[in-house]
Amino acid sequence: MTKLSIRTVEPDDLVACHTIECRCFSPSEAAWTSSLEKRINCYPEGFLVAEYDGIIVGQVNSGALHKDDITDEEFKQLIGHDPEGKNIVIFSLSVLPEFQKQGIAGKLLTNFIEHAREMGKDKIMLLCKDKLITYYSRYGFEDDGVSNSTHGGAEWHAMTLAL
Repeated sequence: MTKLSIRTVEPDDLVACHTIECRCFSPSEAAWTSSLEKRINCYPEGFLVAEYDGIIVGQVNSGALHKDDITDEEFKQLIGHDPEGKNIVIFSLSVLPEFQKQGIAGKLLTNFIEHAREMGKDKIMLLCKDKLITYYSRYGFEDDGVSNSTHGGAEWHAMTLAL
């Protein structure tokens, strides 16, 4: 029987995580390899992966800061990141297409929320497209409206979960 496990990212997971990014997001939205590598090396405690039968099939990665504004593109490169920041910002929650619709993203997100609580964070923030507002709302996130972010040329909604 196969087993899904959620664990903290390791440096050797970089290629798998980048593959997930590239398969789940458009080229203008996917994180660069260098960005993922920096997130893995600088803030592994904010980066969880879902492993299914020894294969990395999903990820959720983040940064932390004290500000409430998460529209700064440089923050995705962890510029302004502070591991002690009161807020944690999800950059990406993604699961390989062939493993979607099996509850893996939900397990990653639930684990991430609990982990953020254990780290003593005040809130989790993220940006998502309109079609995902309902999804994140199921986990307690509130829609703060359209963000000023223009990442990848798309319209994004800011969402917040108070912890």
